[in-house]
Amino acid sequence: MKVTYKIVSFYCFSQIAENELFKLKDKLEKFEDKGISGLIILAKEGINGTICGKGRIVSIFHREIKIFLKDQDLNEKISFSEKKIFKKFKIKIKSEIVTMGISSISPEKKSGIYVDSEKWNNLLADENTIVIDTRNHYEVSLGSFDNAINPNLKNFREFPDWLDKNLKKITNDNENINIAMFCTGGIRCEKATSLLIEKGYQNTYHLKGGILKYLEDIPSKRNQYKGECYVFDERVSVDNNLKKGSYSICHACGMPLSAEDKKKLHYIEGVQCHLCIEKFTDADRARFAERQKQIEDKIEKSTYN
Repeated sequence: MKVTYKIVSFYCFSQIAENELFKLKDKLEKFEDKGISGLIILAKEGINGTICGKGRIVSIFHREIKIFLKDQDLNEKISFSEKKIFKKFKIKIKSEIVTMGISSISPEKKSGIYVDSEKWNNLLADENTIVIDTRNHYEVSLGSFDNAINPNLKNFREFPDWLDKNLKKITNDNENINIAMFCTGGIRCEKATSLLIEKGYQNTYHLKGGILKYLEDIPSKRNQYKGECYVFDERVSVDNNLKKGSYSICHACGMPLSAEDKKKLHYIEGVQCHLCIEKFTDADRARFAERQKQIEDKIEKSTYN
């Protein structure tokens, strides 16, 4: 593969004053003119994002953030692509860098024990350990670690309620059991451990850098992640070698689709898939069909021009 673009996913829980958020936003937005694309979320609790660009400018951008955060750990995950994985560069200021909806916890001050990629396999094999996948249900459907519990979340905001309803049953009310959690890049599972500690579970662990860092670090012979990993960009998923995966997106409902899904009876490209045939009206589907026709016409014109 001809490597053209460098992709860096990162996050850091760090208290940032509100006026400093806007200063940082203004400084980083200038990089769009230099070829950076991606999405960054800023909040008073820290920074979370993925950027894509040529190697040199990505390094300069990365250094700006490190300087701003006084060289704190950014939990970087690195991969490469022949094509840009974002169309634009967006920076958003929000109330949280990953939305849980609980203001009382502070991962910067209190979170679980980091487990690096090399030690994660040992934790998976420990019979006194419960492993929880903190991602959304559609992400989990693409792949996970064997025997990991799937909370079947629609979004991360549902995680605290799921804990309240299920954790005591899963742990048999044993607060000393090991609870290990993971997610795509490490941010959701880190925030989840902060909540667990607040609830009295001290033996909490989370995969440092998440699945993406694990795939970056662990060779295929020792890799225990099964399937592909959903990513929030135009690649849709990556395989165990961090190359673009086999999934695509339903442009009606936004859910990831495998090659087999696209062969199913109800699939119409750009209009519907088996997951959303009951979600939209005929008027919606007519609008989607017109949008798809415009896309196809544009592709056809560019092919012959």
